[in-house]
Amino acid sequence: MVTGDLSSLPITRQCELLSLNRSGWYYQPKGNTEEELELMKLIDRIYLEIPFFGSRKIADRLRKLGHRVNRKRVQRLMRLMGIRAIYRKPKTSRPGKGHKVYPYLLKGLEINRPNHVWAIDITYIPMAKGFLYLVAIIDWYSRYVLSWRLSNTLDADFCIEALEEALRKGKPEIFNTDQGSQFTSEEFTGILKKHNIQISMDGKGSYNDNLFIERLWRTVKYEEVYLKAYQDGKEARKSLSNYFRFYNTERSHQSLGYKTPAEVYAPSPTTPIESKAGSMVESFASNPLTVTGFHLNSIPILS
Repeated sequence: MVTGDLSSLPITRQCELLSLNRSGWYYQPKGNTEEELELMKLIDRIYLEIPFFGSRKIADRLRKLGHRVNRKRVQRLMRLMGIRAIYRKPKTSRPGKGHKVYPYLLKGLEINRPNHVWAIDITYIPMAKGFLYLVAIIDWYSRYVLSWRLSNTLDADFCIEALEEALRKGKPEIFNTDQGSQFTSEEFTGILKKHNIQISMDGKGSYNDNLFIERLWRTVKYEEVYLKAYQDGKEARKSLSNYFRFYNTERSHQSLGYKTPAEVYAPSPTTPIESKAGSMVESFASNPLTVTGFHLNSIPILS
């Protein structure tokens, strides 16, 4: 075991004690080039429009736009972005090693009240230089965004933070995720079990299993992200905070009877709902939504 301060030792000796090749000591990881960042922005737009396109067809689309790319490069960038073509095929969406996969519980289920089903997902957020990952938790019935977080890595920590924040506002009967390692980890599922929440997981590569949060990403990107060029994470966080406040409390949805998600989610006029990061306001919705409950095996109206 190596203990104490190594900084006074020669670099060669430090590498020996740490079992590190000396070349690795001097290695500085390269960031993504401007060309790659531009390609990732284009891939994101293509994927949002045509989520069933795989790396071959996306590479073909990029070549038609004048970019010299091959499939291998597109595959690497898609892995970095955390996206894959959405269609059913065997052994394409693997949870973390040793992680349990839960059955999909929403098929044919009529979701007719707030806090019946929550869903979570991660998406890629381009910036002027670089990119971030955005996770959000949504109440399926009301489309209300309960919490969200930004991260520069795809580890589970920022997903767990979002889950813990959402659970301070309510508790769903069913929580739906995809089979990503962030959501199949014992730490994440353990929180859900602790609160006696049923766990539902999408089928492999199935777009329709988590349809409403996929539509949330489409809305967020076209109404907010693609209209901005965030300079850094601080600006992205501030701008997205303003947008999600607008989305929850001001943006009405046709499929919700032209009410806002906050009006539909709040079970009573005195239930506190989020307005800005770190603050709460009161909802003054006069009545809960009175529309016919929808079934998940039918195509819902675009919001």
